[in-house]
Amino acid sequence: MNPTPKFKHLETLAIHAGHHIDPSSGAVMAPINLSTTFERKADGSYTDENVYSRSNNPNRRALEECLAALEGGATAAAFASGMAATMSLFQALKTGDHVVGPDDVYFGTGRLAQELFGVWGLDYTIVDMTDLDQVRQALRPNTQVVWVETPSNPLLKITDIAAVSSLAHQVGARCVVDNTWPSPVCQQPLLQGADIVMHSTTKYLGGHSDLVGGALIARQNDLFFQRIRMIQQLGGAVPSPFDCWLLRRSITTLPYRMRGHCENALKVARFLATQPGVTAVHYPGLESHPGFAIAQKQMSSFGGMLSIQVPGGASDALAVANQVKLFTQATSLGGVESLIEHRYSVEGPTSRTPANLLRLSIGLENAEDLIADLAQALSH
Repeated sequence: MNPTPKFKHLETLAIHAGHHIDPSSGAVMAPINLSTTFERKADGSYTDENVYSRSNNPNRRALEECLAALEGGATAAAFASGMAATMSLFQALKTGDHVVGPDDVYFGTGRLAQELFGVWGLDYTIVDMTDLDQVRQALRPNTQVVWVETPSNPLLKITDIAAVSSLAHQVGARCVVDNTWPSPVCQQPLLQGADIVMHSTTKYLGGHSDLVGGALIARQNDLFFQRIRMIQQLGGAVPSPFDCWLLRRSITTLPYRMRGHCENALKVARFLATQPGVTAVHYPGLESHPGFAIAQKQMSSFGGMLSIQVPGGASDALAVANQVKLFTQATSLGGVESLIEHRYSVEGPTSRTPANLLRLSIGLENAEDLIADLAQALSH
């Protein structure tokens, strides 16, 4: 991976990390390199180790360099989706290894660990990750990974990254943090003791709901991450050159987009907290949130995601969702447009999500318009 200058500020890194003038043309914007194969030199070497696009590609290398710089890591590996990134990390473990995971987590992560890798001998224990005693009691000599998701999906629980990382390290385990929701703009887990960060780059890093991708970023390029790299290159679950190019371009505006998402989300959360038609607002930027103090300590701002609960059950929550005009009912998050989703009906009968919960991805529209839309939806 080519070195990136040690710029101090994320706004600068987002534009310059992994960005290089094209030496063949002098183009300021990198070209999309679609070639699947690369010429071998007379001495048997390759230009920048480009052999075959599954194992290496100039656009992917630039993206990985940028991602590592944004998270303060030593190296990064890009994947075709966030789930491919998560799956590759679990694949790097051995039969009989133990993973500790949170009780509130993206439902696909839990299913992957239990339904796919559980059959292959992965041992998975679920705990309330906000309770350090539960984490401590769950750790075993064969624990290899403690998986953290903070803020969590969809209840926005806050886990103390530094404290959980310390507990994991006491038994020789790695702390892996899903940093998709806050993005490196709001939270940098590697600087707080975590070992690996996971992103669904589909979300805020992509930011425009037009690409699918994932990434793992490591604090150290150790043997475990080298195994992940081998799985990436041999397994081939890699993003296309165009998706890498598109994602790298989107990252240039990430710091400024996140400011808008965070500012809007806080305004919307404060409004919703005053509404009689809302029984709970889950947003770590509210002083009433049980994880507010920890969030203040480890986050620079509180993100663009929030969830609410309304009186009643699933039908009542769906009735509210069916009344919105500006929000779009759709899955995913992190785009410029605001989305609303009834998670329980998406996740199915094994869901741990409350049936009366609605998850909101707050976009970059004017906050007053978003508030007005929610107000009319709640009033029906």
